[in-house]
Amino acid sequence: MVDTPTRLLIAASGTGGHLFPAIALCEKLPEYQIEWLGVPNRLETQLVPKQYKLNTISVEGFQKGFGISSLFTLWKLIGSILEVRKLLKQGNFQGVFTTGGYIAGPSVIAARSLGLPVILHEANALPGKVTRFFGPWCDAVAVGFNVAAKYLPKAKTIYTSTPVRSQFLDEGIAATLDLPIPAEAPLIVVFGGSQGAVAVNKLVRQCAPAWFEAGAYIVHLTGESDPDANSLQHPQYICLPFYDNMAALLRRANLAISRSGAGSLTELAVCGTPSILIPYPFAAEDHQTYNANVFTAVNAALLFKQSDLTAETLLQEVLRLLKSPDELRQMGENSKVVVLPDSAEKLAQLVREVIEK
Repeated sequence: MVDTPTRLLIAASGTGGHLFPAIALCEKLPEYQIEWLGVPNRLETQLVPKQYKLNTISVEGFQKGFGISSLFTLWKLIGSILEVRKLLKQGNFQGVFTTGGYIAGPSVIAARSLGLPVILHEANALPGKVTRFFGPWCDAVAVGFNVAAKYLPKAKTIYTSTPVRSQFLDEGIAATLDLPIPAEAPLIVVFGGSQGAVAVNKLVRQCAPAWFEAGAYIVHLTGESDPDANSLQHPQYICLPFYDNMAALLRRANLAISRSGAGSLTELAVCGTPSILIPYPFAAEDHQTYNANVFTAVNAALLFKQSDLTAETLLQEVLRLLKSPDELRQMGENSKVVVLPDSAEKLAQLVREVIEK
């Protein structure tokens, strides 16, 4: 009799911070049959179908005060729970893994109604509302930062760190960087996560001439929604909406200027890249500041509140750091202590233990 492979439904949707850790996990579960659950018109529709069957449902969060719109949202939630329940039964799935967010709600409820195990991964230092509510319903909540456990007193939490794609663990990958940057030149990488960061982009463009004068090159990943993305031209300036080989770029960088989404921070830490962090000020419950605080607590990054940061301050701090290679090197080393490089393996083992027990 041939054993049928374990079937796992991955519920992860929206941004790279939700999707990339789940993709990294899947790489460590080659013996599983995996399908994906997402929503239409989000990043998963671009990334997932290349590797896994993508199922979609229509679901959203309760963003506003209770009213007519909330009734529609509730109605859609009930419908999505029934859809996921049907998918789990017909697909004969043995468990669900989710990275939180709106899609976790119907996924957790549907799975529990069928008696299926659920593992939730929370990447942020301050767990989201969905995780705080549904965490106790799950068989295990894997946390990306140790500090997150204190916000989940009723859940079974396990520290696994946050998985990164395998290329970020390749210490020699910087050699694959295909951008025209001299080997001896200091490199500043600017990025705002998968959503971009227009306010940060404006500050950087104001500071850039002084950094060029100091010999630095800048790779500026602006995202796709910056109307002034191509307004600066300079031989030492490379402006792109996105760049596929982020692992090589971060390994090569002397300094990163970034938002502080959990996924981006984990990639910075695994690569040992020192950083200046400017948390997105409108992130839910200011969770990006909580993430950044994990790094400043071990002197791995500098943190600036966007509303307080001027171009002159940013300009001078970057020049100071470029003149202090030992400080940059130590910041990079410090960043490595807040993550586990074998996170994907630890999370995969947790999934196996929960689903196969």
